[in-house]
Amino acid sequence: HGGGALSSPAPARAAATVQCSVDYTPNDWGSGYTAELTLTNRGAEPLQGWTLAYDQTGNQQLTNGWNGVWSQSGKTVTVTHASWNGTVAAGAAVTTGAQFTYSGSNAAPTRFTVNGTVCAGAHQPPVAVLTSPEPGAAFSAGDPVPLAATAAAADGATISKVEFYSDTTLLATDTTSPYTHTATGLAAGSHSLYAKAYDSRGAAAESAPVGITVAAGPALVATPGHLPVRQGESATFAVKLSTRPSADVTVSVARASGNTHLTAAPTSLTFTPTNWDTAQQVTVTAAETGTGSALFTVTAPGHSAAEVTATQLAAGSTYDERFLAMHAKITDPANGYFSPEGIPYHSVETLIVEAPDHGHETTSEAYSYLIWLEAMYGRITGDWSRFNASWDTMEQYMIPTHADQPTNDKYNASAPATYAPELDDPSDYPARLDGQVRSGADPIAGELRSAYGTDDVYGMHWLQDVDNVYGFGNEPGTCSAGPAATGPSYVNTFQRGPQESVWETVTHPTCDDFEFGGPNGYLDLFTGDSSYAKQWKFTNAPDADARAVQAAYWADLWAKDQGNGGEVAGTVAKAAKMGDYLRYSLFDKYFKKAGNCVGPATCPAGTGKDSAHYLMSWYYAWGGATDTSAGWAWRIGSSHAHSGYQNPLAAYALSSYAPLKPKSPTAAQDWATSLKRQIEFYRWLQSAEGGIAGGATNSWQGRYAAPPAGTPTFHGLFYDEKPVYHDPPSNQWFGFQAWSMERVAEYYHQTGDALAEEVLDKWVDWAVGETTIHPDGTFRFPSTLRWTGAPDTWNPSAPGDNAGLHVTVADYTNDVGVAAAYAKTLAYYAAKSGDADAKRVAKALLDGMWQHHQDPLGIAVPETRADYERFDDPVYVPGGWSGTMPNGDRVDSSSTFLSIRSFYQDDPAWPKVESYLKGGAAPVFTYHRFWAQADIALAMGSYAELLE
Repeated sequence: HGGGALSSPAPARAAATVQCSVDYTPNDWGSGYTAELTLTNRGAEPLQGWTLAYDQTGNQQLTNGWNGVWSQSGKTVTVTHASWNGTVAAGAAVTTGAQFTYSGSNAAPTRFTVNGTVCAGAHQPPVAVLTSPEPGAAFSAGDPVPLAATAAAADGATISKVEFYSDTTLLATDTTSPYTHTATGLAAGSHSLYAKAYDSRGAAAESAPVGITVAAGPALVATPGHLPVRQGESATFAVKLSTRPSADVTVSVARASGNTHLTAAPTSLTFTPTNWDTAQQVTVTAAETGTGSALFTVTAPGHSAAEVTATQLAAGSTYDERFLAMHAKITDPANGYFSPEGIPYHSVETLIVEAPDHGHETTSEAYSYLIWLEAMYGRITGDWSRFNASWDTMEQYMIPTHADQPTNDKYNASAPATYAPELDDPSDYPARLDGQVRSGADPIAGELRSAYGTDDVYGMHWLQDVDNVYGFGNEPGTCSAGPAATGPSYVNTFQRGPQESVWETVTHPTCDDFEFGGPNGYLDLFTGDSSYAKQWKFTNAPDADARAVQAAYWADLWAKDQGNGGEVAGTVAKAAKMGDYLRYSLFDKYFKKAGNCVGPATCPAGTGKDSAHYLMSWYYAWGGATDTSAGWAWRIGSSHAHSGYQNPLAAYALSSYAPLKPKSPTAAQDWATSLKRQIEFYRWLQSAEGGIAGGATNSWQGRYAAPPAGTPTFHGLFYDEKPVYHDPPSNQWFGFQAWSMERVAEYYHQTGDALAEEVLDKWVDWAVGETTIHPDGTFRFPSTLRWTGAPDTWNPSAPGDNAGLHVTVADYTNDVGVAAAYAKTLAYYAAKSGDADAKRVAKALLDGMWQHHQDPLGIAVPETRADYERFDDPVYVPGGWSGTMPNGDRVDSSSTFLSIRSFYQDDPAWPKVESYLKGGAAPVFTYHRFWAQADIALAMGSYAELLE
């Protein structure tokens, strides 16, 4: 998550001539404004310390600033770097900002200096707007689709060309205005169209995408497909034809099912060969009473039917209405959130690198958000078919089939896995397997087999190449079908220690049959052994499975409130089963005794449940041989527990809520113990200010090393400021705070737990105190966090006050996905505690993003991706090792992130990155991540349920 990179200060050297540019972005509300300044180092050497200055044009007065030390003398404003952002690498950028008051005019400054040198204004990219077709337009196969765009260049440049795209396919190029193209031959289905303008300086920019649908034949078109209608009010949807008919067409409109308090008129429409594409309106009226959805069908002879789901809302349901609007955008096939199989992509956009290394990969996280999104849809509409279908999609594509994990019956629970140490740096790998280190016994395998009659594991793998971009072809139920496969493919990345960032990974298949890579596939990049067997292996992200359980809990409550509990009972039972296997995340990696575990040979092997730390760890994993005749299998937990992965609401549901109690005889008690342990964990990690620190480990450095003297402990686990990964540090992202505290707030809302309330009281005060709501409704809240000190060693009977553990906010953000999770936290907390300030800020965040950041696909803000300089980062491959990716990209000691992902150079957005790598400005992207859009919708629905 996040995806930013840290860089160490360069050695001192003679000062180089400053080459720089400054972007100045104001946000003005009439009597005051904020100004965001982005300083880009355009020199060949790092900028070691900076002072940026400019003169105001009027009577503007500085109020406060951030990400630097701000001052004003007369009209001159000066900002000097903070202690942590003084070094700006060549080609990198740093952002600082401040708030001002003024009267009269507020013209922007035009001249900036850095360290006394005048900086050029950064060249602004062109602007492109796709003016045709209209969003939501529908056509029939064979009909021409007219595309048109306008484009404008900035700073004296001119437009050199405009390209037209369908998804990532280039349709045409036009070099003269007006920019047009008539597309023919578009296949039946959904298409995301956009224009891309290039200017004479080589800069490029894409328009906002426009989603259209091409029907296989004549079709009826009804928009919008989802229509909210408040009690006692009415709303309309539009109907037209997709193609010109040869004679008049009579169209019928009828309620097919659902809420009888909704009626539509007129029930008959007539289209002619001349007015076929002129929309006619149908009005849906809601009675004064009733809620829930109704399905209206629009039919005509010889035409594919259209459907509109209308949902009756209580009067004044502003935020439920917003949820439905977001849900409609997310689920509109033309908007590009889903694959043809119905799998949610990590993002609509393909060029994005963070935890997944491609936008059209997906994660178990995205599947879990889909399940939660459709649970909320069921609460509002009473339609639970989408919730059940979302679980079915996840089960079909993200839970390995028996064919994917064929040798689990060979698993020996008394010897779960062969030990290999985790090493500090990717260059230390492969890690040598050590059969002399004894693993503890797996205490839950037998009862899981008994409860479910199978040796297969029911948990999601974490990463999937949805469009088989890499070409491994690990479709569910197959092993390395190869580049010709078209369906989703299981892949993996991170596997080489805490310093391995996404930029240093080698993507590889979960089923390694040696078809790709080197002579041993990819196995010998990660583990060292005398020989290698073809094998399968999967990794589970526990926070995603727990989120799916969390969604199922709410779905069950909401459905039962409607009298529809029976409709979701089957899915809820599957969630309980998932929670049963999720217990693997509660155990030490090699089932060694939890607590004060030092030395791979001297730390005792666990027996019974003494290897459980009872916290939700970073992963659990399982694998085995592909050869069923000479089979073997293994399972591991994880020793590292991150505060951001805990989910007390899921632990509460799995231990105390009867429909979600798993079948295994000890499962509910395990989750009850975990619930208590998780809440204690938050209290132990809470800084003096209120933020929650990183976590703890049962295996220092991932190899049971001895921690530094004085390291605090929690039930014998060692405090770790940044569990699991260090590039970037795993607990610097405020999003983990919001995600995690949201679950605590839900648990507190349901139970009133006093310790959870204590943690939330302090956390909310800290977070709200670090949040700014501007008069125009825009906002800023923490982004990057810095940690100093450590917690007190945990004493359950007398917890310390952690006076030596501190958090500071390094910079601030308006990230809308994190804002949604943060708003949900505040809403659940306010609904239970009555805290008026929490309610105020929750509402302000939701209203601010709704008013300022909507676009055709959802809600999003631009992001400057200075970290994309790392496309050229070297990827460590041992000398003498060579192999190939499925597309032929060579993997060897000279490989880079990009060189083994050459497909990126064919991405329509690649020129923005390429320009940056050649010394241009850091590229700006507006991303639509599935989890973020779903969380925004969920935040609206949660606020409606709790506080509206």
